[in-house]
Amino acid sequence: MLALLAPVALLLNGLAAGVLFGTQLGGFPYLASLPADRYVHAHAFFGTRYDPAMPVCLLGTIGCDTALAFLAPEPAARAGFAVAALLGAATAVISVTRNVPVNRWMRTLDPDDLPADFAARDPRRAWGAWNRRRSVLTISALAVNCAALGVLL
Repeated sequence: MLALLAPVALLLNGLAAGVLFGTQLGGFPYLASLPADRYVHAHAFFGTRYDPAMPVCLLGTIGCDTALAFLAPEPAARAGFAVAALLGAATAVISVTRNVPVNRWMRTLDPDDLPADFAARDPRRAWGAWNRRRSVLTISALAVNCAALGVLL
């Protein structure tokens, strides 16, 4: 079981970390530079692509890491997988409570007819800050997963 779960955990965690790393390198800086109408259109576009895949990656990572925290034969590896699961869970909480609601809101807006108060409600700054936090957490989980697997090799 260990031989199956460890690669799946690394794959799913790596995919999630890669997506979030990509948003830090280019996705969010691009969105932040756009005028409001183009931002709303682009954010909604990206959200419909990432929102279906990211929960699978994050929840799969958490599930695999949790199982590995119990199944790994070495105490250091068990601790590492447990920490990675907690980091993944923290990422999921931020996603569900901070980023996903904004993504859903963006999909309800008409870029050609934005609310009059959109400038005051523009979520880019807060969304970007929370996205940075979850990026750090997910990339950290990947590093911890790699270290935990290294203990087993």
